[in-house]
Amino acid sequence: MAQRFHDVESFPDELKGGVVAIGNFDGVHRGHQAVLARATEASQALGVSAVVLTFEPHPRTVFRPEQPVFRLTPAPMKAAILGQLGFDAVVEQPFDKAFSAQSAEEFVTAILCNQLGVRHVFTGYDFHFGKGREGNPDFLMKAGDRHGFDVTLIEQFQDENAEVVSSSRIRAALALGDVAEAAGLLGYRYAISSEVLHGKKLGRTLGYPTANMSLPPETTLLPGIYAVRFRKADGTVYDGVASFGRRPTVDDDNAALVLETVLFDFSGDLYGETCTVSFVSRLRGEEKFDGLDELVAQMKIDEAEARAVLGHLTPLSPLDRAMTFEPAG
Repeated sequence: MAQRFHDVESFPDELKGGVVAIGNFDGVHRGHQAVLARATEASQALGVSAVVLTFEPHPRTVFRPEQPVFRLTPAPMKAAILGQLGFDAVVEQPFDKAFSAQSAEEFVTAILCNQLGVRHVFTGYDFHFGKGREGNPDFLMKAGDRHGFDVTLIEQFQDENAEVVSSSRIRAALALGDVAEAAGLLGYRYAISSEVLHGKKLGRTLGYPTANMSLPPETTLLPGIYAVRFRKADGTVYDGVASFGRRPTVDDDNAALVLETVLFDFSGDLYGETCTVSFVSRLRGEEKFDGLDELVAQMKIDEAEARAVLGHLTPLSPLDRAMTFEPAG
C-alpha cells in the first residue's frame, strides 16, 4: 500500500532521492499506466523509492469551480491503485491559484529538488507547469541538466484502434453507460468507493435489501441498472445488481441521484462501511413501473441477467484482479 502525504512539506527524508512520476493521473488508465510502469522499473533498477506527485483538487476544478471535474478516481482510490502498481508513496500536493502562480523554476527548485530530492522524473510529453504554463517539456529537460536529475517524457498511449486513451474519453463512455468501453480504456472495471448510508429501507420490504451510496453531484455516469461486483471493507467480494438514478417508481423526478446495490447471497449490516462497487455491464435504463409488483418482477429479471453476466467474469489485468475479484490467498 502506498503511503499518502498531503503536501510536499510532510514528505519524509527516507523516501527522498527517488523516481517521481508527475501528473493528475485521474483514472490511472492504460495511458497513465504506461508512464507509471516506466517509473517503477527505473526505481527498481536504481534501488530507490517510487513516488507519484499529483495535485488536489483537480486543477480544472480550481480554475472552473462552476464546472467541477467528474473524478474517475478520487484521491483515496487513486492512492490505492497506485499502491497496487508498486508505488511506495503518493504526494497529494494542494493546488490553488497561489500555487499555480509560482514560476516554473520555483516548482523545480522548491518542490522537485528541495522537498522530494528527485533523482529521475517521469511525466507525459505534454506536461506544463508554473505560472502561465511556462514550464514545458523542454524547460523540464534543461532544468534536469542544471539540477542533476534525469527526465523521461512518455508519448501518448494509443489503444488497439490507434486512438489516444484519455480521462475525458473514459468520462464520455461512462456518460453513455458504456462501462465495457470504459473498462477497456482503464484496464480495470470502473469503480466507486463510498460509505454505505441508511436509506428508506424499501428494498428490504420487497425482499431486495440494498446498500445505498451517495455519489458526488458532478458524477455523469448514465443512470440505469448495472451488473456489479461489490467489495466490502474487509476485502470480501460479492456479485450484485446496482441501480443508479432517481428511483422513478418510488421517488419524484427531483430526487437526488443514489446508487443502490443488491448483494447476492449476502445478509448482514453494512451501514457505515466504506465499500467499493465495480461496474461490469449495463443491463437497462431506468424505468417507471405502475406499481411495486411490476418493479419486483423486473428486479428478478435483472438479478437473473446479472448472475449470468457475472458468472463467467474473468480479470482484464492483474490490476483488475486486485480490484474486482477475491483477494489472492
